[in-house]
Amino acid sequence: MVSDSRNGSSSSFKRSNSSSIVQRVESLRDTGLALIAYFYCDFRDRKKQEVTGLLTSLVMQLSAKSDPCYNLLSTLYSEYDGGSRRPDDDTLLGCLKKMLKFEGQPTVYIIIDALDECPTDSGVKSHREWVLDLVDQLVDLHLPNLRICATSRPEADIQTSLASSASHTISLHGEVGQNKDIADYVRSVVYSDRKMRRWREEDKEMVISTLSQRADGMYVIITTPNHESSDVTPQVSMGHVPTGSPEA
Repeated sequence: MVSDSRNGSSSSFKRSNSSSIVQRVESLRDTGLALIAYFYCDFRDRKKQEVTGLLTSLVMQLSAKSDPCYNLLSTLYSEYDGGSRRPDDDTLLGCLKKMLKFEGQPTVYIIIDALDECPTDSGVKSHREWVLDLVDQLVDLHLPNLRICATSRPEADIQTSLASSASHTISLHGEVGQNKDIADYVRSVVYSDRKMRRWREEDKEMVISTLSQRADGMYVIITTPNHESSDVTPQVSMGHVPTGSPEA
């Protein structure tokens, strides 16, 4: 799914919470009707919680599938002494905006998954606020060929920030289908993990029931104003499943 090179590499299974969206857009990409850049905000990896990592990933993915974007990134690479110096966030943002503004490109889909995993406690302005500001800036470009999809659990600061930008919002909280998907996923983890398979049957069922009931999920579909709804199917965002032993 996520590729930072011309050859590409598959994303981890945990990123599959947006797999239906990504697969649908990839089918458009494979016919030449779309470009896609996907970023998963991973609470286990600091670089995947920050706007620098997001910007870097987006420009690399777009350059991997677009010759004009590739040429632009190559020029930037040369300007920074063949990668011996790192461009700052403003430079990366400027590069991304230029890529998105190239004429003649197919529709560009940017998918940012699990925004809630960006931390909120990193000084005057948190990593999450920087990422949300980036989303606002991209929406404010009002580009007719840009579609942005951001997914998150229903956290108040994220909902407030995206409310004015979102042309479409889809909440999956409490949906029967979502709850079944969560329960099925948790069950598959519990019964396939080597450590958890040794748990007592009642402990397994307790973990499955508790995590299934407490796993909130919300998807926010964002497009620029006056765009038609992107024809994609959202999936539930899963939480972190513990791999230790349950308390006695």
